Amino acid sequence: MRRGTLILVIFGLAGFGLLVGLGIWQVQRLAWKEGVLAEIAAKIAAEPVALPAVAGEEARYLPVRAEGRIGAQALRVLVSRKQAGAGYRLISVLETEGRRVLLDRGFIPVAREVPAPPEGEVVVTGNLHWPDDRTSATPENDVAGNMWFARDIAQMAGALGTEPLLIVAREVAPPEPGVVPLPVDLAGIPNDHLEYAVTWFSFALIWAVVVAVLIRRQFTAAQGGRQ
Repeated sequence: MRRGTLILVIFGLAGFGLLVGLGIWQVQRLAWKEGVLAEIAAKIAAEPVALPAVAGEEARYLPVRAEGRIGAQALRVLVSRKQAGAGYRLISVLETEGRRVLLDRGFIPVAREVPAPPEGEVVVTGNLHWPDDRTSATPENDVAGNMWFARDIAQMAGALGTEPLLIVAREVAPPEPGVVPLPVDLAGIPNDHLEYAVTWFSFALIWAVVVAVLIRRQFTAAQGGRQ
């Protein structure tokens, strides 16, 4: 085997091994991520408990039940919902047991006026959440115009005078006519490891084909030179 061909074979095998290794790593990450998602799903669906006195990030997705009154003011967070189009999430105050916390009441179409909350006490079942709605392309919230583009908990708590604690409603009893709860689920948690694995394995296959073609050309050229 000529020196140039040998170097090409070694280079090709090294690149192929690296790309396959990256694909295998993504398959392993996929198994890990699916386990994490299963744990989160089980936590979301667990029996609700009373609102904890103190809650941090470790309480994310915790199912809770609280009784109280919903405040009249509502912050509007612009969202889009499949088959319903543009609309708002309504974020209001829930006054419960001497505390004021944030409540994500649910979705209304963008053309609809913000409805008044139910009179009297309600029972809210939902999950605590610290959503990560903001990306580099998300505009700043227009607090004065009540047009929000992300559920920034600290900013919303400051605007409504509440604890920086958000309950995303799964059910409100009695229900609010026209307000559709958007409960916490797994939809916002990315799991792209399968696509990444397929991509790396595809690169490995392409790499192998290209290197094989180059080796064949070198071999053919060498055979022709001997004739």
